[in-house]
Amino acid sequence: MALTTFSWCLGAALALVWGSSWPQVHSALAPENEVPLRPTTWLPEGKITSVTLPKGRTRRLYFTLKKKALAMSVTVGPCDLPIEWSLAARTLKDKPLKSLQWSTKKSTPEVWWRGPATEEKIHSFAGNAVDTYRGPSYPPASIYILRLRSKQQNTRATVYLHEGLGPSGIFPLLPADPRVHTLGVGMTSVTLSWAPSASITDLPHTQNSYDYCVLVNSQQNYRSLCAAQQSMRKESDQKQEKKEKKRRVTVWPILKEWWWQQWDTFPEPQSSPPSSLTDEFADLQCACQGTESVCTVSELLPDTQYFFDVFVMDRLNGTSAAYKGTYARTHEEARPAITTLREGELRWVTFHDRSSKSEQFFSFRTRGWQQSGLLTLQSCGGDEKVKVTVSSKGHVLTSQAVGGDLVHIWLQGSPSYLIHLEREGATAGQIPAARDPALPGGLMASVKMQTSSAYHRRGVPSLPSTLQIKSFNRLRGCNSVTLAWMGTEERSLYCVYRRKLGNREAETTALTAPCLGPESRSDTERVLCKYFQELNPRRAVTTAVIGGLEPGMAYVFDVYLMRRWGIPIKYASKMVKTRKEC
Repeated sequence: MALTTFSWCLGAALALVWGSSWPQVHSALAPENEVPLRPTTWLPEGKITSVTLPKGRTRRLYFTLKKKALAMSVTVGPCDLPIEWSLAARTLKDKPLKSLQWSTKKSTPEVWWRGPATEEKIHSFAGNAVDTYRGPSYPPASIYILRLRSKQQNTRATVYLHEGLGPSGIFPLLPADPRVHTLGVGMTSVTLSWAPSASITDLPHTQNSYDYCVLVNSQQNYRSLCAAQQSMRKESDQKQEKKEKKRRVTVWPILKEWWWQQWDTFPEPQSSPPSSLTDEFADLQCACQGTESVCTVSELLPDTQYFFDVFVMDRLNGTSAAYKGTYARTHEEARPAITTLREGELRWVTFHDRSSKSEQFFSFRTRGWQQSGLLTLQSCGGDEKVKVTVSSKGHVLTSQAVGGDLVHIWLQGSPSYLIHLEREGATAGQIPAARDPALPGGLMASVKMQTSSAYHRRGVPSLPSTLQIKSFNRLRGCNSVTLAWMGTEERSLYCVYRRKLGNREAETTALTAPCLGPESRSDTERVLCKYFQELNPRRAVTTAVIGGLEPGMAYVFDVYLMRRWGIPIKYASKMVKTRKEC
């Protein structure tokens, strides 16, 4: 027991005697089980290093230069967000003993942090552009410190260290004017040009390893390919997240920021070897154009703003450099002329170009709170194919062919309508209709059209069961004839017109064109007008005795059903010859 007490006292005494000199020898070393204050990360030379930057945390990378290195360059490329970075040289006043620097437990920067030193800031930058520091080395410096920080969100950046004078040669060179210029803008295409890269023009034998890539998007210009790739990945992730949210039933909270609060959990930087650009940026919507510095981007949408970025790519080293992008807005589509139709207006629609497909547009605004109207059409172009399409607020309501028979289209539910008439050409093997001199101006009228607001109506007006006119031989005299035709259950006005034919016309039975209405007839040809209505459609027959005729003469009689809405309905012409002797 006494021996043990004596040994303990002797050890304490020795500690008191040698205590003043022991810290001088081991002051630079920490206890073997001490947790390092900062993680130590070396920055390799000549390799592209990818660094993860947690939000609000400063990442530090350390490097030293060879004694013969007279200059250096450090290139930092942010990915998709602005970052801050700085480069400093730290010089120790008293270097630690060589026997204490290389501990199996402690790294060199960790040992140097313990001793007194001076630090000088060499360079600093803030932004989302690729920035490079080039300058001489600092011989007194013991170690260089590169600090990187992201204030907005978690992001990443690439770092490249090069020792020596001149460019590293791993990044493509941009010209003195790195802007992308717009040569021409069309409705669906844009032509771009840019100054060639010196990496291609100065070294022709290396052209096979370079490419220009043009990236087109409708959001923004990108400072790097990494930023463009990250943006597209976010869009893809957002779409996937929306799909997953629809499938989820219970959403559990996730501590997303906890991982980044730990001092010792930073992912180590990774040195990326040269890789194929096709694999690295496979999800980018860009086109590699070879080494031509003029590119036409086609298949764009009209009246849309696009952003254009050009990158010069080094396929051998897996690097790129971004030109200063531009933007342009494509031209609008050639909007067709739209003619406004007036209330109750009767319009002849003509197509002058018979050799190709043509079209015309009209607009009509209904009156009254009911917002209802009637569109009536009739083709007068013989064998020409005409199609009418009615739409409202961008939605097609109806689309149908227009022929020699009347077409009634009921308009209801919208204050305005767009009417599209489209001529598709004559039927193959048939002769186009001849020009009718009776039409206004002697033009070829393809379609006859009329629009009216139908007040207090609930649908299309009724039509006669047949448009044939009947004459009675027993009631035919030398100076008069008796005609009969079918009417409708609605009260309407019926007008009868006559035209005397010559001998030659009588032989060829020249009849009135079916699409010519009473507006094309002379008032001297009208013989009578009468109102008629019969609630029973089967008994809706009306007759008229036409007098004042000459004996033995041929006459063509036409009956028109005059309505408040729509085009007057023309019955089939009827030729009748009076008796010579009575």
